[in-house]
Amino acid sequence: MIRKPLDSLRVQLLLLIVGSLVTAQAISLWLFVDERSLAVRAAIGAEAAGRAANVALLLEQAPEDLHASILRAADSPLARFHVDPLPTVDHLDHEAGGAVEARIRSLLGTGDKRVIRVELHRVEGALTPMTNMPSQMTGMHQRMMHDKIMGLELTLSIALESGAWLNVDTRFQRPPLQWPVFSSISFGLTAALLIGVACWYLLARLTWPLRRLAQAAESLGRGEESKPIPASGPSEVRDLTETFNLMQERLVRTVADKTRIMAALGHDLRSPLTALRVRAEMVDDEESRDAMITSIEEMQDMVERTLAFARGMAISEPPETVELGEFLTQLRRDMLDEFQLETDAPLKIRLRPQSMRRALRNIIENAVRYGGGAEVSFAQEYDRVLIEVRDHGPGIPDAQLEEVFEPFFRIETSRSRETGGTGLGLSIARTILRSHGGDITLQNHPDGGLVVQLDLPFTQSFNQQERTRS
Repeated sequence: MIRKPLDSLRVQLLLLIVGSLVTAQAISLWLFVDERSLAVRAAIGAEAAGRAANVALLLEQAPEDLHASILRAADSPLARFHVDPLPTVDHLDHEAGGAVEARIRSLLGTGDKRVIRVELHRVEGALTPMTNMPSQMTGMHQRMMHDKIMGLELTLSIALESGAWLNVDTRFQRPPLQWPVFSSISFGLTAALLIGVACWYLLARLTWPLRRLAQAAESLGRGEESKPIPASGPSEVRDLTETFNLMQERLVRTVADKTRIMAALGHDLRSPLTALRVRAEMVDDEESRDAMITSIEEMQDMVERTLAFARGMAISEPPETVELGEFLTQLRRDMLDEFQLETDAPLKIRLRPQSMRRALRNIIENAVRYGGGAEVSFAQEYDRVLIEVRDHGPGIPDAQLEEVFEPFFRIETSRSRETGGTGLGLSIARTILRSHGGDITLQNHPDGGLVVQLDLPFTQSFNQQERTRS
């Protein structure tokens, strides 16, 4: 199986941790901005209320000929004060008026009952300076005023003792959001510390035993001898490792017991068959003697092939790393039946050589015997190695493509060993391939003949193990 980077448990957990940290930081920043907005609004209201209350007190205490000077002195690029017969604010603002009004009354005096009206608006886009302002006062604010940042416009109408109204138009531009540098550095250091030290160590402690367990399971599936895995990591992983060790021990013991039983059975059958052969030789009637000897030889042949089938199930031969092209070339030299071999790029694979020779020999011999010849090729597809053996014979009916793998099943209906064999060749081959972690499939070629495909694993652990040994 080819693993993508994001499929790794370690990567997914790291992404989860980093995502959680970023989310927590974003929520904290959002709360900070919201609190900052409330603080800015409170400061704006308090500052405007203070200036308005002071101006109102000055107007009521100063002579009327000084009123114009007081108003001009109070004006600024973002605030304008003027006295009018009617109030500018014709309604009360229920959102922020209460706090501003309370601030003004606290500055005017506790017993003051005059009417105070407050109106607050949000202003989108560039704020323009108040009109009728000297150019030298607005110049220093011009660049700031053209920045398209949300601002606030506060309008106050305060009743004076003379019956007139002090109208105040105040505009405040919220200061731009400043990224908290210290918080960013603190977040980066915290994330690096968690990921680089704590999380990486803890995740390695969790994922390494799992990876080692997966490699051991893969080796067990290929029939390789595997020692018990030391239990390490969290308690759940240790329990899983101990369970796997117990399962592996039981599987190996079960296969070994069955192999010993079949070997013992074959050994015990040889003695009575040999005795029957001796007795058959003593029969005087030649026709009866030949028939008995033929039957006994057939029984001996079946016993030997059954033992060969059992040896194919046994996990005794140690695996080796071989170059597949050279392996098939040597097999062609050793076989009596010639076959065509198409070699591809050098390809190293780990297998049990003697068992694999037996499987390939059975398949190639069938192709030569029933298909008139064999064409062998191999290729790598992702994490698999495919070996194809094709012949140009009549093929096999689709309904029997799977049935031919059953022990002692023969398509050829005669009972002759010369023409039909024993029906164990494909069964032995499939048993050997499956002990390697692979399989065999059959399919009829569209142009005629049968294609036997041997599927073997080609995983990174093979190469890693080979590099470790070298």
